[in-house]
Amino acid sequence: MAHPKRKTSKTRRDKRRTHYKAEAPTLSTCSSTGTVHERHRAYYVDGNLYYKGKLVIDAEADLG
Repeated sequence: MAHPKRKTSKTRRDKRRTHYKAEAPTLSTCSSTGTVHERHRAYYVDGNLYYKGKLVIDAEADLG
């Protein structure tokens, strides 16, 4: 069984792993509002909160 001659340092290990999470998030266009947003995330349009193209929280209803 082969063994490494020296312990891999934390810095060297982390340098190797830097590119694992370097991916652009998946974006979608809302069918009802037309805004570009991250998938599986709620998003604001003019103060209103939307999720999956449906109005979740109306900004005008909260003010009254």
